[in-house]
Amino acid sequence: MKLSNYKIGAKLGFAFLTIVAINLLVGMFSLSQLGRINDKVEDIGGNWLPSIKVLGEIQDATSDFRLLQANHVMSLNGKDMDAIDEELDAARLRIEAALKTYAPMVTPGAERAAYEALLPSVAALFETHSRLAPLSRGGEATAAKAQAFYREDSFKAFARMNEGIVKLIEINDKGSAAAVLSSQETYGRAKLMESVSLLISVSIAAALAVWVTRLITQPMGTAVQAAQRFAEGDLTMDLRNEGRDETAQLLNALDGMRGRLSEIVGNVRRNADSVATASAEIAQGNQDLSGRTEQQASALEQTAASMEQLGSTVSQNAENARQGNQLAQGASTVAIQGGEVVGQVVETMKGINDSSKRIVDIISVIDGIAFQTNILALNAAVEAARAGEQGRGFAVVASEVRSLAQRSADAAKEIKSLISTSVERVEVGTALVDKAGATMQEVVSAIRRVTDIMGEISSASVEQSSGVAQVGEAVTQMDQSTQQNAALVEQSAAAAESLRNQAQQLVENVAVFKLR
Repeated sequence: MKLSNYKIGAKLGFAFLTIVAINLLVGMFSLSQLGRINDKVEDIGGNWLPSIKVLGEIQDATSDFRLLQANHVMSLNGKDMDAIDEELDAARLRIEAALKTYAPMVTPGAERAAYEALLPSVAALFETHSRLAPLSRGGEATAAKAQAFYREDSFKAFARMNEGIVKLIEINDKGSAAAVLSSQETYGRAKLMESVSLLISVSIAAALAVWVTRLITQPMGTAVQAAQRFAEGDLTMDLRNEGRDETAQLLNALDGMRGRLSEIVGNVRRNADSVATASAEIAQGNQDLSGRTEQQASALEQTAASMEQLGSTVSQNAENARQGNQLAQGASTVAIQGGEVVGQVVETMKGINDSSKRIVDIISVIDGIAFQTNILALNAAVEAARAGEQGRGFAVVASEVRSLAQRSADAAKEIKSLISTSVERVEVGTALVDKAGATMQEVVSAIRRVTDIMGEISSASVEQSSGVAQVGEAVTQMDQSTQQNAALVEQSAAAAESLRNQAQQLVENVAVFKLR
């Protein structure tokens, strides 16, 4: 399969995985070499050096043991010898403990043989002290033998043991040196292999980087060149690519964009002239519309002025109606008060009529009393005449009473006549007053109806004034809107002219593109 069919991610993944695999191999080899070096270091640090250290401790303890033997031989005091014996026991224990520590560190071969050869010499050294101590404690009698034994037998045992220790130290020194040399050789081989592996890894990585870079940069360079040519208006470059990676998809997408852009530019070329023609017609139409809009605005201004005058007139009518309503309400109040006064007069006339009728009745009673008094006076006169001379005085009184009764009857008749005339007039006046009261009630009702009508007229005038004001505001708003429309029409005309110019520029700009 062609490499161009792989995705960029797959190519980069292959390159990175290759580099990772190489680094993994180099790392594994490095770890292996480091493990071998670590084994050598552990061998040196965990075996050879500790062995040398322990052997040095054994050698020091042996030297201390030999020196204590000399002190024991030279000492003449038993207590000092006892103290030296204790120190010798301690030195022996140190040697035995060091040998126990060293035993696990012994390697097979020469070191094992030397170690096994050392053990008898250690026992021999300890045995010499068991023989030397009695001689040393024997005093002057055995002092010479003790010194001779110390110089000969004890020294030989010490020399054999020390020789064995030195041999073991030499063996461990050689083993340590061999381990160091082996570690250095391993490091040298690892260094060489690391250098070679690093060189190979860098070479492969560089080759992969160049390969992947060329796989990406060449198509990208083509895409950049195409974009530059597109920017210059050249749409003739063929970018079709048979690959399947992202760069091929990019080139194919750019080729599709070029084809679509060519189609769009062709359509723009065909439509730009139409746009220019249409924009010119729109500009002319907007100019005509602007003139008609200005005329409409002027007419609306005149209408607004007329509506303002009409509103003023209606407001004045509303004010007059309001004042008439107030006057009608005042007249209604006065008429109501007059009706109430007439009612009171009617009631008063009715009272006077009733009183006059009562006076007539009283006068009738007085007239009856006068009549009866006159009869009584006649009777008294008759009785006085019968009495003769003795009844003369009574007759005079009766005559006066009769005269008084007659006068009272005449006066009562005259009063009755006057009262009757007054009653008749009062009845006529009462009838007239009743008629006036009814008329006043009709006047009050009429004034109330007039007041209601004036109130309705006033309300209607107020509503009419409000309606006219609203109409005036609406006309004013229409005037403002018309003026704004006129301004918008002018702006639209300017925009149409600008559109025509831009369409012309668009035609000129589109002419730059080269189409296949």
